[in-house]
Amino acid sequence: MPDFPAATQRSRVRVPLRFQDGYSVDAELVTFHGLTDGQEHVAVVLGDPAPGTTPLVRLHSECLTGDVFGSARCDCGPQLREAVERIADRGGVLLYLRQEGRGIGLYNKLDAYALQDQGLDTYEANAALGLPEDDRDYTAAAQMLRALGIDTVDLLSNNPDKAGQLRDLGIDVHDRVPTGVFTTAHNVRYLRAKVLQTQHTLPLAELHAG
Repeated sequence: MPDFPAATQRSRVRVPLRFQDGYSVDAELVTFHGLTDGQEHVAVVLGDPAPGTTPLVRLHSECLTGDVFGSARCDCGPQLREAVERIADRGGVLLYLRQEGRGIGLYNKLDAYALQDQGLDTYEANAALGLPEDDRDYTAAAQMLRALGIDTVDLLSNNPDKAGQLRDLGIDVHDRVPTGVFTTAHNVRYLRAKVLQTQHTLPLAELHAG
């Protein structure tokens, strides 16, 4: 078993969620004590898994531009919306992780956007700023799952690194379930870079550079 401290549940509160397209669902938001990175991550508990089934779990990294402002430069907002409904239908948890810009922070992410406007892809832009391609660590996510009594998940993700890190942290990833593909004229190069650079499981043939 990996050696990291246990987290504990701090509070639970019911919150009705309402999305711009009219979808609504009630969720329970859980906060925690003792997360290793000191960030205010939140678990969004949705639905009620049938007895004996594996909960559907998504690790969703915060994206202010996509989640809140509807930016078309990424697919984060549509992925969040899709994940909430799919998890609510089946029962499970969405971990909303405060890891803006794959862990580099909001200001650095916007600096990287400026470099992308000059022709670099999302990973090249990070490198040009002297930053890692992906600086996310999922130890806190594993702590949150264990605090919720979850040690086996079906992971809703196209990112093999999330599954790999969770397994290394002692979480049994029973299956990795792909998300939808949400392309716009503004995010095709971003999505293609995720496939080519970090082996995201997206259908490359559908991501025509335009």
